[in-house]
Order: sequence, then structure tokens, then C-alpha cells
Amino acid sequence: MIIFEETSRFSQLQQGCVATIGKFDGVHLGHQLILDQLKQQAEQLNLPSLVILIEPHPEEFFAASNEDCPARLTSLREKLELLDSFGVDFVFKLNFDQTMSELSAESYIEDILVEGLGVAKFIVGNDFRFGHKRKGDFALLQSKGLEFGFEVIETAAYERNGQRISSTFIREQLAQDDFNLVEQLLGRPYSMKGEVERGQQLGTDLGFPTCNLNPGRRKIPLHGVFACEVRLGDLYRQAAVNIGYRPTITEDGSALLEAHILDFDEDLYSKTIEVIFRKKVRDELKFDGLDALKQQMTVDVEQVREIFSQGAP
Repeated sequence: MIIFEETSRFSQLQQGCVATIGKFDGVHLGHQLILDQLKQQAEQLNLPSLVILIEPHPEEFFAASNEDCPARLTSLREKLELLDSFGVDFVFKLNFDQTMSELSAESYIEDILVEGLGVAKFIVGNDFRFGHKRKGDFALLQSKGLEFGFEVIETAAYERNGQRISSTFIREQLAQDDFNLVEQLLGRPYSMKGEVERGQQLGTDLGFPTCNLNPGRRKIPLHGVFACEVRLGDLYRQAAVNIGYRPTITEDGSALLEAHILDFDEDLYSKTIEVIFRKKVRDELKFDGLDALKQQMTVDVEQVREIFSQGAP
């Protein structure tokens, strides 16, 4: 998969494409259905498949603070890895900034879709809005498609028990700690992936060394302590994981994922790990001091052991 940020680079490589557009947060089963549709249409025309990936999310760009935007299911890195795994040929990372927010719907179509990417077929939801003040819609795309010679195809919709699968719905299920349902909606267990960073060594000092990951998003979809599996290459290990803002330790507002891998003492700094969420243990709490925190961590680890001993996945 080739990733690019300037349409001029794509025009040097290709003479056209079949494209779709979106934030693809979570790359859930609904998104996967669209990707299948995209690849089928591309194969019919013998053209490459291309995803226009909107980054950052417009809601994030316009949000005054982290709390004002929706939580992200997947970081940019995770999205790109998932899109690659589903066989997409190209990703055009569309930088959503002030200039892009002010681009007219007509220019959006002519400059990006027609001149920039040479779109032959454009697969998009009938509720898709774009351009300055969101004035562009499906009808405008169809009209401009007739004018410029590209076909507009409505995305297939994926429903489960009458519920349309969406990133918003999955966020709601994560907030309710329904990891089994989320796994069904994603087609995989919910996880976060990243490179292990050096922290304050506080966990080690307390007797619970942790692997620290930056969640890579403005707002995290989970808070608290969880029973998790950590994937290290082909190896899976059980872990007690805290994700949140560490109110006992810091007040800087930055989120951190800390994974204490059970019965494990290898150095994982700078290595990439995947943390798979299985069951919630408790909410994030603020403690009176480090002694109280250590006591609670002892309880948390024992609870995680108990959860896995009872046959958690």
C-alpha cells in the first residue's frame, strides 16, 4: 500500500482510480464492506483502489479541547495498518486544516477528485457532506460526476440485528465495557498498538513494572483498569492494564496506557506491542498517595489473575 499526501505524487504514478472517502475510525465491519465494494469496482475497471483518509477528524480540528471531540477508536498508525491488511492499493491522507475547511464543495470535487486523483468511480454514503460549511452532498457529486465523467456509487450499509454499525455505536459499546459485542462489530478484538516508551519508572519502584504506550489520540475511548492480553510478536501474555490520565501521579491531562505483564521481566523498550482488552476491572481512581496506589495495584493484579483463571479469552 502506498500512502501519499499530495495529489501530484499520485498523478505521477497512476492515470486514475476507484476511490472512497472517510475517517474509517475503527475500520469496523461496515468499513470492511465498503473496502470490499471498493476493491471489486477497482478490479472491474482494472484500476487501483484508493481510500481518501480524512486526518485529523474534522471534529478534532474544530474542538477547543480534547474533551470536546469524540474519542478515537484507532490511531492514524492503526488505521493505516488495517487498511493495508484489507488490500487497499493507495491511501491519500487528506490533511484537514483551515484551508481544507474553507474549500468549496465544487473545488473539492474538481481539484481533488477530478484533477488530483482522476477518479473513475467514487463510492460514498448518501449522507456524506463535504466542502465549506458542508454544502456538498450526494446529489452534487452525482451532478458533477455527469459533468466530469465519473460515476458515483452509494456505499453498502452493514447492519447487525437492525442496528447500523458505526464508529459512534462501537464507542458506546466500549463505554459500556461490552468487549464481546465490540469484537463482533470490528471483526477482531478491540486493541491498541504502539511502541513501548520510557516512563517515570514509578511502576518499577512500586513493584509493578509497566510497559508504557502513548495511545496516540486526543481523546481515549476507555478509562480504568482492565484484564488484557499483550501480543509480543506471536506470543500472548496476560496483563493488568491501566489506561487514563493517572490523577494520582500527574495533572497534565495527558493520557497513558500502562501494561503490567504478569510474570514477565524482559526489556521491551522501543518494541511494538499490541494490548488486547478483555474485561474491565474497575474505574480510574485518584488515591491519597503512593502507598494507597500500591495496595490497590496488588488487588488489581490478583483480580486480573482471577479473571483469566476463570477462562477469560
